[in-house]
Amino acid sequence: MDIPTGSRGEFSIPVTHEVTVAHFHPEMPAVFGTPFLVYAMEVAAANALAPYLPAGRVSVGTEVDVAHLAATPVGFTVTARAEVLASAERTVTFRAEAHDGVERIGEGTHVRAIIERARFEKRLANEKPA
Repeated sequence: MDIPTGSRGEFSIPVTHEVTVAHFHPEMPAVFGTPFLVYAMEVAAANALAPYLPAGRVSVGTEVDVAHLAATPVGFTVTARAEVLASAERTVTFRAEAHDGVERIGEGTHVRAIIERARFEKRLANEKPA
């Protein structure tokens, strides 16, 4: 599969109480949570890949190395951007960053694997909880 180096994707998420640390831990500040920062970067990367994937294929995250650089309060919008650095047979590596309209709040790398959705779901259907 030919995924061009430099291909880009973007994803924006409003910072509401539901995506803050305080939503899950009331004793903590109401700022954008790191798991949601990672999620935004993953969606931006998936958006970069989407136009190049054949029917029946999707991408899943396999590796994340992210620094959360600054806190973002409720009311802001975080925009994540991802750019393809390299692609191999089944994986694509991205540089990712996020901005809250005032400053860069996150940066790092992310790897996604390209899979056959039906095959993946068939395998999951056979798994049972312990």
